[in-house]
Amino acid sequence: MKELFSTNDITKFVYAETILNSNDIVSFALDVNISVLEGSIGILPRRLMVLVKDYDLAFELLTDFGLDLKSM
Repeated sequence: MKELFSTNDITKFVYAETILNSNDIVSFALDVNISVLEGSIGILPRRLMVLVKDYDLAFELLTDFGLDLKSM
């Protein structure tokens, strides 16, 4: 698996997951349960992983849907 992006913004994270799932791209969220350790501060980013073979398509899809992955 390869990291597609990492963000503290939960809305962008869920948006990206939804786009990938609706296009049949398998994704895996890392650091989802870290909020137990940090409370509700939201300083630790979540990472979204995809299969290496799907990385280029996933990157292109999210960019087409308005997510700037280079700044995340």
